Amino acid sequence: MEIYEQQHTAEQTARALVQRSHRGPKDLTLTTDQRRPTPGPGEYLIRVGAAGVNFADVMQTHGTYGGGPQAPYVAGFEAAGEIVGVGPDIDSPLRLGTHVVGAGPGAFAQYMTMLAAGVLPVPSGWSDAEALGLVLNWATALAALKPLGEIEAGDTVLVHAAAGGVGQAAVRLARHYGARVIATASSAKHDTVKALGADAVLDSARSDLTEEITRLTGGVDLVLESVGQATFDVSLAVTKPFTGRVVVFGAASGDASLSTHDLVFTHQVQVKGLHIGALATAAPSIYRSLLVEIEALIAQGVYPPGTPQVHPLAEGPAVLQQLEAGQTRGKHALDPWR
Repeated sequence: MEIYEQQHTAEQTARALVQRSHRGPKDLTLTTDQRRPTPGPGEYLIRVGAAGVNFADVMQTHGTYGGGPQAPYVAGFEAAGEIVGVGPDIDSPLRLGTHVVGAGPGAFAQYMTMLAAGVLPVPSGWSDAEALGLVLNWATALAALKPLGEIEAGDTVLVHAAAGGVGQAAVRLARHYGARVIATASSAKHDTVKALGADAVLDSARSDLTEEITRLTGGVDLVLESVGQATFDVSLAVTKPFTGRVVVFGAASGDASLSTHDLVFTHQVQVKGLHIGALATAAPSIYRSLLVEIEALIAQGVYPPGTPQVHPLAEGPAVLQQLEAGQTRGKHALDPWR
């Protein structure tokens, strides 16, 4: 490791996107003199090949993401890249030069650190960019469907925001597990969702969404809810009483409220909260089982290499603004070396 590190002694600073305030992506600025981080106990130093863009990044720029960083901070938290340094106290460390995908602070930069316990090797033959989403988007979709959603063949599953990173993974997985999939997305994105195998795709903005889903299904067994305020009432209304499950893992349109009165007298459904990072910390055995299953899905060809749209690092602020405005589809990524 010492020889490898010596080759990088000149690279003590790096390009990075720094969030200067909590006024949104407009205050995300490119710097060329960010100090390269040093891996601490249990951490790898990663030379970032591609950094994933997620809606949580948008929330962090407004200071509304629970437990998120306080400005100023190097933005981003998902990346894939090459291990170029190893901190102390890592059991069975991966070799220097191994490409991994994982999460950690400051991903929108040329170098970042990741906890070794949370990384996975980039699948053989895949690029860094193609592996993005593995430990976040796909793990979230799988957790929402299986351990929390208890999906069974023949279930009807409603996936909101189905053209996004988690949404596309969820549609693919739900179909793989034998479910009927009803999806919502803005009208311009319907072709993308249909191509993934959704049985029906509805305009998320239509005023009669509850009635149309009920007409099509008679009630759904499982809802994947990531939109929040704009769709939460619909999700509750279309879910089968008592046996139906609503898994909540986001609130892109703002927070929605649910009272005990609602649950007792109006919507007798099972509501479950999901944050993949919290699940990894609080229930590590469940999280590891997700990653094992994802590796099997890759081997079976169910989970293909990702096809993110990769942008130069300087375009990060514009990409986050487009994501916030609902103008993106699928996975987007940043290349810190462009």
